[in-house]
Amino acid sequence: MKHRTIIFIISFISTILLSECLVYLYILQFISTFNNQSLKYIYTICYWAVLPLFIAGILLIWNKYYRSQNPLFSGKIFRIAGLFVLVYIPKIILASTLIIHLLINEKPVNVIPFIGLCLSGIAFVIILFGITSGRFRFRVTRINLTFEKLPESFNGLKIIQISDLHAGSLYRNIKKFGKVVRIINNERPDLIFFTGDIVNEFAGELDGWENIFGHLNARYGKFSVLGNHDYGDYYPWKSNEDKEINIKKIIDFETRMGFRVLMNESALVNINGQEINILGVENWGLKMFKRYGRLEKAMEGLKNENFKILLSHDPSHWDAEIAGRTNVGLTLSGHTHGFQFGIRTRWFKWSPVKRFYPRWEGLHQAAAQYLYVNTGLGYIGFPGRIGIPPEIAVIKLNTKK
Repeated sequence: MKHRTIIFIISFISTILLSECLVYLYILQFISTFNNQSLKYIYTICYWAVLPLFIAGILLIWNKYYRSQNPLFSGKIFRIAGLFVLVYIPKIILASTLIIHLLINEKPVNVIPFIGLCLSGIAFVIILFGITSGRFRFRVTRINLTFEKLPESFNGLKIIQISDLHAGSLYRNIKKFGKVVRIINNERPDLIFFTGDIVNEFAGELDGWENIFGHLNARYGKFSVLGNHDYGDYYPWKSNEDKEINIKKIIDFETRMGFRVLMNESALVNINGQEINILGVENWGLKMFKRYGRLEKAMEGLKNENFKILLSHDPSHWDAEIAGRTNVGLTLSGHTHGFQFGIRTRWFKWSPVKRFYPRWEGLHQAAAQYLYVNTGLGYIGFPGRIGIPPEIAVIKLNTKK
């Protein structure tokens, strides 16, 4: 894994520098037609100042906010990351066409660089839309599922699933999520499930979110689990005690908001004397993530005949321990975000994250068992969404007649 990371970093830096050089020379060639030496100097200074400014900005924010556990840290870093993507993806596209142009020695018309400029412009607009608007274009996905073991009293049960808020990324945009509250409450859900990653690192990111989570209403209760980011594993805490205090604050917040946080345990939902089990495991993920989840513990003492719904943050858990190995009827996960970039239509679905998570979004089935992967409400890293909007899943359960 370390070797792959080093190779990726070297490849990334090389791509950026090569693109910088090619685009610089291409624009310089155009500027040279004006035969103005001062203009060349100004252009050169301004052009090569951009990359150091990005680096300086990241280092400055990192030094000022990260060690202080300031909830603004993520949002500020990700805004710089967004600007970086907005500037350099179009540059890389243009540079790629310039390489093709040089390799085939196209003469006399510069058709390929012109195509590159057009594609770069399109990429710029798409990325800008994803940052400014795409991250707040909430999508309601509706799913109807039928189960033989679902008790008659639960026929028509309406579930809302939300996931991956990453509150620190959205610190200045809390009010925009009032729309999420209205959408969810207008659905009049019976149950609301939150499947992890409410923060990026720090419990302090949740300051101000009371008016969102506290106003979500569900007839039979609200349940949640922790995601990999909720444990603070990516921050160098001074002590394990500080880390545990941070986790406790996150759990306390969700509890105050009316959610029951399931930590490798289960709960009963009873309607008219009939019951189903809601199970929740702590984060269980691929080898790169720490595994706190204990499914066997969550299933202890449960009646075999009871219908079961499992909340497990990472969808890779389903193939590893659930499908074909348990009698859990429905598993709800998040975690992937759909990479915040991809294509998701009724007929075609693709995202780069598919390489790591074959079940990266939507509904999956194995015999009588189902998995639904929610692409999340928030974002991390890139402060936007392109083709993969933030999602509110409305899942209706039906009893097979």
